[in-house]
Amino acid sequence: MNFTKTLMATLAVVMPAGLATAQGQLANDMVLVSWGGAYQESQHRAYVEPYIEMNSSVTATWDESSNEAVAKLRAMNEAGNVTWDVVDVVAADAIRLCDEGLALEINHDEFLAPAPDGTPASKDFGNLIVSDCFIPQIVYSTTFGYRTDLVGDTPPSDVCAIFDLAAYPGKRSLEKRPLNNMEWALYCDGVAKDEIYDVLATAEGQKRALAKLDTIKDDVIWWSAGADTPQLLADGEVVMGSTYNGRLFSVIEEQNQPVEILWDMQVFDLDGWIIPAGLSAEREARARDFLYFATDTQRLADQAKYISYGPARASSAPLVGNHADLGIEMAPHMPTDPNNSANTLLYNYEFWADYRDDIDATFQAWLAK
Repeated sequence: MNFTKTLMATLAVVMPAGLATAQGQLANDMVLVSWGGAYQESQHRAYVEPYIEMNSSVTATWDESSNEAVAKLRAMNEAGNVTWDVVDVVAADAIRLCDEGLALEINHDEFLAPAPDGTPASKDFGNLIVSDCFIPQIVYSTTFGYRTDLVGDTPPSDVCAIFDLAAYPGKRSLEKRPLNNMEWALYCDGVAKDEIYDVLATAEGQKRALAKLDTIKDDVIWWSAGADTPQLLADGEVVMGSTYNGRLFSVIEEQNQPVEILWDMQVFDLDGWIIPAGLSAEREARARDFLYFATDTQRLADQAKYISYGPARASSAPLVGNHADLGIEMAPHMPTDPNNSANTLLYNYEFWADYRDDIDATFQAWLAK
């Protein structure tokens, strides 16, 4: 029995009767939403290419709008025209989408493949399942990269170098939203790491964070797409900038640019998939078929062959080996490696799910000044 027949037989057992459609009733077109750049390429190679090879009638189109997923899914839902099938989002956005009824709630053990030894998906993913709508995919971090040829004889060793224009003159790049920027600003303004979110929950704390960001505002290039900072670093347009650790791996190891990673106060986060609510039965069935495959143990380990993000399944970790093209060992490039994680911040999903809209409005008003 080939893979598709085997998978459909499995789905016929685990999927609700209304969704256990025959193969001919699954939609053949998928719109997948992600972040572009090296990360999206790793998804394409690890998940999409092998899936399409096994399902030759299926076509997949990428949309690089994950940074706007919440706003766009709200608009699509209001218009009654949801055009996305599978969406890659950060955990905090998944919580918001689930709370607003914009993402499909799932039973992870019925929806996803077990580990090879039979461990149910819910136990394999463990506490990384932070929402009933969220399928964890990777553990990553947002951190800083810097140009080694633009920082003089004393490379930066702590995150507060981003605010030190005297020691490290030049442009910086920061993401055009409050997440992470507000935390780093408070930390570098003297707030203890374990008090950051308590302070940020207050209007005074938000003003304090923005006042710290004011000190470098004129020297910041704001980015929206994950590929922006690596390109700015490669072009020498910024001396340092924030982005995802996997993007920096790509610019350093694959592009051989004079860039290094500043791991201090990297912010650990989760990224994964949601299925938008309101899809037709055929489109939802295709999305479920794809995700059953794309989130199994082997596929999550396969993504780590192309980018330095840790797979979210416990059973995938032992399968992480060398980079598929470069041949280098990938484990030392993971954000969770002990040499890289001496001082880290765990992203607070619940805080940002509760405060995101209000702080976003405050941040955008500050940007416009």
